Amino acid sequence: MSTLLEVSGVTVSFDGFRAINNLSFRIEGAELRAVIGPNGAGKTTFMDIVTGKTRPDSGQVRYGDKSMSLIGMSEAKIAQAGIGRKFQKPTVFEDQTVQANLLMALRKPRGALAVLLYRPDAPDLDRVAELAGEIGLGEHLDRLSGELSHGQKQWLEIGMLLAQDPKLLLVDEPAAGMTPAEREKTTAILVEAARTRAVVVVEHDMEFVRRLNCKVTVLHEGAVLAEGSLDHVTKNQDVIDVYLGR
Repeated sequence: MSTLLEVSGVTVSFDGFRAINNLSFRIEGAELRAVIGPNGAGKTTFMDIVTGKTRPDSGQVRYGDKSMSLIGMSEAKIAQAGIGRKFQKPTVFEDQTVQANLLMALRKPRGALAVLLYRPDAPDLDRVAELAGEIGLGEHLDRLSGELSHGQKQWLEIGMLLAQDPKLLLVDEPAAGMTPAEREKTTAILVEAARTRAVVVVEHDMEFVRRLNCKVTVLHEGAVLAEGSLDHVTKNQDVIDVYLGR
């Protein structure tokens, strides 16, 4: 599999504070990766750079088959290019059904007229039913999203991102506030999604990271401190000193 995203030599400073320091990171087209590190390690800023929210002071961010530069592209253009991001707090349309939320998210022409005239056809409805099954909400298509549990709302938001068929999915602390059963289902959803796309999970919960059973990147002071399996990085003395030993 070829490299989908390559970040090389990226540095970002805010008011003299170096949030990202000569960071290099790469992920392949169908790969699950966990990113861990102490608070202030640069995890959120890293996602902000990839999604176009923050522009780096120096370095390269290249993406896709044609290795296009993401630097200077708008957030909307980056999203259209196939990069989806899920924030920690779920944002779903609570007064709409699960089905309506997923239909709104489907990758379709998005002009004002197209949205006004849009009527779901049979393939759209089939795709939404399939997505709902994948995220554990197959029985809840007609429920209002506001009635869902916290974990179910998280799944719905992941489903809404998957409906846009991204090539790269960035997911911020998906396990926070979930029951053990919900966390197990979330693991299964992310592992399945990573069969056909790259999925980067930023997470604090080591037990959840262990369940993901994937390569782990440890960030510290805006740079990669260690990389490898969870067992490998948790035996690294530097990682123990700055993160695990706290």
